Amino acid sequence: MKKLVVFMLTMVMVFSLTACGGSDDKSDSGSDGGASSGTESGADSGSGTSDGSDLEYVKDKGTLVVGITDFEPMDYKGDGDEWIGFDADMAKAFAESIGVEAEFVEIDWDNKIMELDGKTIDCVWNGMTLTDEVTSAMECSNAYCNNAQVVIVPASEADKYQDTDSLSDLSFAVEAGSAGEAAVAALELEYTPVKAQSDALMEVAAGTSSAAVIDSLMAAAMVGEGTGYADLTYTCGLNDEEYGVGFRKGSDLAKALNDYFAAAYADGSMMECAETYGVQAAIIEQ
Repeated sequence: MKKLVVFMLTMVMVFSLTACGGSDDKSDSGSDGGASSGTESGADSGSGTSDGSDLEYVKDKGTLVVGITDFEPMDYKGDGDEWIGFDADMAKAFAESIGVEAEFVEIDWDNKIMELDGKTIDCVWNGMTLTDEVTSAMECSNAYCNNAQVVIVPASEADKYQDTDSLSDLSFAVEAGSAGEAAVAALELEYTPVKAQSDALMEVAAGTSSAAVIDSLMAAAMVGEGTGYADLTYTCGLNDEEYGVGFRKGSDLAKALNDYFAAAYADGSMMECAETYGVQAAIIEQ
């Protein structure tokens, strides 16, 4: 009888320990799984902060990383290797208004969306045309500047190329992924993609391309008498367009910039900056 009682007690203890062990395993698994899932969800929430705010993400790290190319008069290097220009100066002022510093990174323009989504930059602020591709892939600011794509040719050839019907025998250099490339492709003209609009100008100056298509604001600043490309000129325009600044899709930085643009236009600082770089006639009322 004693042996039977001992046996029964032993079995009860075994079952009790087994049950407790099973309960602990489930508890630990549930806790780890929940914590892991929560962490991943926070890390993947669009803008890099727990509440999904791109503005707070930028404030937390203390910098607004601006993707640019060498594009006078919007973004280019002045004395002392500092980035200046209408866009560069406005980016610095906006960054200061939200309590951070602007940091400029030269990008391959054709990869601008990938750079933005990969968080190597926080915005694209470089005389960017608001195309359908751009507005569908980025959270864009309000338009702030008018622009057009114009044809660049040697000044000695300008009389021959005054309208789009006359362009078929030209070989163009255009910035890859740009509105200029889109305009030339739409006209089914021969072209070679290059890294930047400044490279397109160099191609024409060197005679390796017979023409280029660049932004009208850049053309006004960089070709013709008194510039580094005095032997080049611009002729016909291919379109009309507007510039905006692009952020990650869903970013609250776009609204913050729109608010800043409105204030800067109202107090005159936007126009004052524009006058510094000769683009005041292109500024859009905010």
